[in-house]
Amino acid sequence: MTSSEASLLARLSLNQETIRQWSLPELADGCARAGLRGVGLWRAPVRAYGPRAAARLVRDAGLVVTSLCRGGFFTAEDPAERRAALADNRAAVEEAATLGTGTLVLVSGGLPPGSRDLPGARERVADALAELAPYAAERGVRLALEPLHPMYAADRCVVSTLAQALDLAERFPADQVGVVVDTYHLWWDDTIDAQLARAGGPAPTTGAEAVPGRIAAFQLADWITPLPEGVLLGRGQLGDGAVDLRRFRARVDAAGYRGPIEVEIFNPSLWSRDGAEVLTEVIARFTAHVA
Repeated sequence: MTSSEASLLARLSLNQETIRQWSLPELADGCARAGLRGVGLWRAPVRAYGPRAAARLVRDAGLVVTSLCRGGFFTAEDPAERRAALADNRAAVEEAATLGTGTLVLVSGGLPPGSRDLPGARERVADALAELAPYAAERGVRLALEPLHPMYAADRCVVSTLAQALDLAERFPADQVGVVVDTYHLWWDDTIDAQLARAGGPAPTTGAEAVPGRIAAFQLADWITPLPEGVLLGRGQLGDGAVDLRRFRARVDAAGYRGPIEVEIFNPSLWSRDGAEVLTEVIARFTAHVA
């Protein structure tokens, strides 16, 4: 392994959903045994285990939590539903702070029932960010808005492109609201190079401090066809599909991002296998197709 490959491997983080069959203790132990340094966690299993206990478990294993997923779902028109969503997101911020992660992943939410007003739904996302961003910043948590593939726009996420996510994020300070770059959702976009450069932020002038970039998280999964389990559970193992993962990673690096690289794959075929075997395969595929 070259020094460059070793440096990239040190950034590898396993998102919990990739090996859903593992409990939190199994996840922490398995990642530590494999030499990983980070894990991305999801709220439901964290809440079931207890956020403080989960934080201690991960810390004692020598790991850090690279992100918490997920908050969001801001697009409801009903005032009571909007208040409930904001309350849930404040709870998510508190959970992220307890876990010691500075990154809370947000999925915007889809169109309300009967609505066709995409611009209006996106404006409600902006309104929610305006309320939550200062609250999160006070607790050391950055909101990370994730654009999802357009096939999710109706029911799950009205933010479909990196450009749309940046349009929203750039209304707020870069250290408060960033974006998630996920290869599964963005690989098809022919404007992605320009948008990644935009997300990287301007280069500092001589003697000036660098402006924080907008990329808060970088996640990997491959695009395979036909989708084996519909649009939600059809992500492919690295190297099995159409995404040029190495080139994508190089463009994210070129934008100035040096943070963790999470592998997040929703696929029942992986969940049915031995977790340690899946993790060994993930590391091998990361080395072969990403590093």
